[in-house]
Amino acid sequence: MPASVEPLAREQKIAEPNITDPEEAAEEAGLRYVSDDKPGYTRKQKGDDFEFYDTTGKLVTDEAKLLRIKRLAIPPAYTDVWICPTGNGHLQATGRDARGRKQYRYHEKWREARDETKYDRMLSFGAALPKIRQRVEEDLSLLGLPKNKVLATVLSIMERTFIRVGNEEYVKQNKSYGLTTMRNKHVKVKGSVLRFNFRGKSGVEHDVNVSDRRLARIVKKLQDLPGQEIFSYLDEEDGTVRNITSQDVNDYLREITGQDFTAKDFRTWAGTVLAAVALNQVEKAETKKAAKQNIKTAVSAVAKILGNTPAVCRKCYVHPAVLETYLTGDMIEGLKRKTEEALAENSPDLRSVEVAVMRFLQQRLALAQAAA
Repeated sequence: MPASVEPLAREQKIAEPNITDPEEAAEEAGLRYVSDDKPGYTRKQKGDDFEFYDTTGKLVTDEAKLLRIKRLAIPPAYTDVWICPTGNGHLQATGRDARGRKQYRYHEKWREARDETKYDRMLSFGAALPKIRQRVEEDLSLLGLPKNKVLATVLSIMERTFIRVGNEEYVKQNKSYGLTTMRNKHVKVKGSVLRFNFRGKSGVEHDVNVSDRRLARIVKKLQDLPGQEIFSYLDEEDGTVRNITSQDVNDYLREITGQDFTAKDFRTWAGTVLAAVALNQVEKAETKKAAKQNIKTAVSAVAKILGNTPAVCRKCYVHPAVLETYLTGDMIEGLKRKTEEALAENSPDLRSVEVAVMRFLQQRLALAQAAA
């Protein structure tokens, strides 16, 4: 976490929030939860257009079905296209884009349901953080440079800096980098300080420092391994040097938590916590206009840390309850009270400021559900 959060480094326990099961969420939205592992419609190019075939290989001629497929707007360049046989599947189509990345087309009702529950997911991630941090701490102490030690190093740096995880395709296409695609030239080690200097998403230049003696020592050893990529590990079976990928990081998170979390969840969590902290540090606004200006300033500051535009930051990374309750004047007093409650306890699991934000948001969620 950034310097403003570090003084509240004591940690607390927090209850696991109730998160909607995806199959239940689909059912509640009037949909069926489906998978592209099951048979679906396929397409074959015919001239400048496509023909579609059902699960038995029969040509689809029904106009209603063809209209549904057309409305999915699957790009012509996509390959390995799978289309849901029914119109009520939560997932309507998948395919591979020009970079080989898997892309998804969801039912509109599913997107609406997901938007309503994505912040429940954020609370679930916050509750899982103690388990993640404990495992990271354990794996950082492993001898040598095994895979889990390097993965723990990546996560530890990610949580301190909010640098994106990275993807090799972005390196090839855009010459932009993230943690797992960093080259040796992007990292300098001086004593206990790591300095990352690289081009990130959208061509933004980043210059980020991390002060941590143990991490600096590990990265220094990683730089001695053969190859350009900084985050590599020694295969324990044959001693081969292998590169860490974004998929490795996400698999590591899933292994630790037993849930479908990804590296992006660190940034979503951080956006809300940082915004809440920033707004809690300013005086209560006397007018609605002043409150809106404070929100704008806070969101801009968080966006700068995360490397997003303020608009994207506000829409995707800050829980709306934080901004809504600040506008009504409820947030400062409520969050202050929750912080005091968290600091009064003495349990070593979650940073006090994070506990305060979690409890505050859970309270707002409970009130909203009661009013529904």
